[in-house]
Amino acid sequence: MKDLWPEYADRIDFYAIGQSPFESLEKLESYAQKEGYLWPVAEIDPKTLKDLKVLQQSTKIALDHQGVITYRAGYADGGVDKWRQVFDELLERTGS
Repeated sequence: MKDLWPEYADRIDFYAIGQSPFESLEKLESYAQKEGYLWPVAEIDPKTLKDLKVLQQSTKIALDHQGVITYRAGYADGGVDKWRQVFDELLERTGS
C-alpha cells in the first residue's frame, strides 16, 4: 500500500482505523510513523465497527462517495493489483 497510496492520495480519502479499545490515537499514529505509512489514522466508535461487521484485525473496507461498501477483505487479502482495481472503481463511481 505504501507504494500505491501516493498515486491516489489526492483523489481518494484513505484512513487506517484502529479497532482495539486499548490502542489510543497516539499509539496508532506512532505505529504508522514507525512503519512509514503516509495516510492518516483514526479511532472509531466500537458501535460503528459492529455496524460494519468488522470481526477481525486487518479488515479492509472500501466505501464509495455515498457510503456504500464496494470492497471488503480480511487479513492478507488485497494486494497492490486488487487495491488499484478497487481505487479505480471508486474513482469511476465519482466520475473522476
